[in-house]
Amino acid sequence: MQIKTILAIGASGAALAVAAPAQAACEDLANLQIDDGTVTSAEVVAAGAFVAPPSGFGPPPGVAASPYADVPQFCRVRLTLSPSADSDIKSEVWLPLSGWNGKYAGVGNGIWAGSISYTEMGRNVARNYATAATDTGHVGTGMTAEWAIGHPEKLVDFGHRAVHVTTVAAKAVVEEFYGRAPDLSLWNSCSTGGRQGLMAAHRYPEDFDAISAMAPANPMTDLMTQSMWQGWQPQRFGVVMPAPALALVHGEVLRACDALDGVTDGLVGRPLQCRPDFTRLQCRPGQSVDCLNPGQMSAVQNFFGGVRADDGSLLLPGWPYGSELQMAALVMGQEPFPVAMSYFRDLVFAGQAGWDWKTMDYRTYTDAARTYAAHILNVPSDGLSAFFQRGGKLLLSHGWSDGLIPATNTLAFHHGLYSSLPASQRENQLRLFMAPGMDHCSGGDGPSQFDTLGTIDSWATTGLAPNSIIATRPTQAGGGFGGPPPPPRDPMERPICAWPTVAIYDGEGDPSVASSFSCGFEGS
Repeated sequence: MQIKTILAIGASGAALAVAAPAQAACEDLANLQIDDGTVTSAEVVAAGAFVAPPSGFGPPPGVAASPYADVPQFCRVRLTLSPSADSDIKSEVWLPLSGWNGKYAGVGNGIWAGSISYTEMGRNVARNYATAATDTGHVGTGMTAEWAIGHPEKLVDFGHRAVHVTTVAAKAVVEEFYGRAPDLSLWNSCSTGGRQGLMAAHRYPEDFDAISAMAPANPMTDLMTQSMWQGWQPQRFGVVMPAPALALVHGEVLRACDALDGVTDGLVGRPLQCRPDFTRLQCRPGQSVDCLNPGQMSAVQNFFGGVRADDGSLLLPGWPYGSELQMAALVMGQEPFPVAMSYFRDLVFAGQAGWDWKTMDYRTYTDAARTYAAHILNVPSDGLSAFFQRGGKLLLSHGWSDGLIPATNTLAFHHGLYSSLPASQRENQLRLFMAPGMDHCSGGDGPSQFDTLGTIDSWATTGLAPNSIIATRPTQAGGGFGGPPPPPRDPMERPICAWPTVAIYDGEGDPSVASSFSCGFEGS
């Protein structure tokens, strides 16, 4: 026992000898001089001890909750950045005290931002990345844009500048703490974070070596118009679209389209080939339940049919079949989704007498949304050439059943980008992965968990572009909209294939196992 005690004391002393310099180096970062800002604090956080500051808002869509029990000891550096006279950007850099893998991973936001994505930062540190995130220059729930009223510089900060200045400052902090710059700089985020990744590639091509942009909210001004359109349809036809009505729609979609991918598994794997017959759902004379009335039928057709002008011409794509269940967030309210409603009410048409969201022509909506802030918020698909010329890698991904951001937007962006690139760049530096049955950023009936950060890290490290990613489905699905969690479900895994290839069932193997599928072209 005496020898063991001596060894334990010796080991403890050695640990303290290692920890003390790291702690001192962390605290010294409080004195670091950074451009356009200040370090407000630098402190060591013990393993598993981080507690997120209370916000009262909860995580917004696209920023899932996560515990911190597995987060190792790290150096927490807080920054205030002011690239303009009206900027007040709060950012944080987290640095593993030991085991740093030599890489930096940036973290994005959900919807209108307004908070720091601590949960994603914790995941990155647990994987030994140095990481950083920002509130983009304002505090809020993320559901409204009221913070931008009368503050055009804050909209610029949200649109692109806050992530850039945070990245520059974070790399300076990393180099000061570890004595060298990161070997690789990666971006891994969804929703608004996906748009932020595309924006970095567009405006600041030197910031990142590889970017994962999942379900990117881009072009953002068009998405605002699309969200308004969805919310208007029930009001337009004087109906409501409760969850049971959307479930009827989903049932018809599955009836017509589930088996198109060769296996009946409750997923729509080929939504672009899907042709449901919604007339089957129309109420018969005397029927009032388990059916759709004429107004609901018209609303449903327009959910999928896309945004149209008063003359009937198509302006923007609709949502793909299979996204109808999560679409409830956009179509069940008395007004359109507040994220979009705030953009038009508080910014685009602020102070304009006579604006009525129920009567305006959607050509005007589309044009006005773009005129106001497309130059700040949107990423053009042909505007990433400098990023690719320096060797940057871009991984796009989207869930087919995303009801908040239509997967068709990402398909259109990818098509434009692919067409703008030389063959060598599009074959080696660009990939798109479409996930059947995956909702917005996560969840849904299909496999929705796959490692985008590890994928782009390996891609940037080896130069080998991925052609498939294995996705798994959690056995416990979320309750959604505050409801109780449903019963546990069977596990499922599936290869997510690089577009335009798709997962093809071998016809014999277990359809819940990825090895029963291969990636190929439809009809092959």
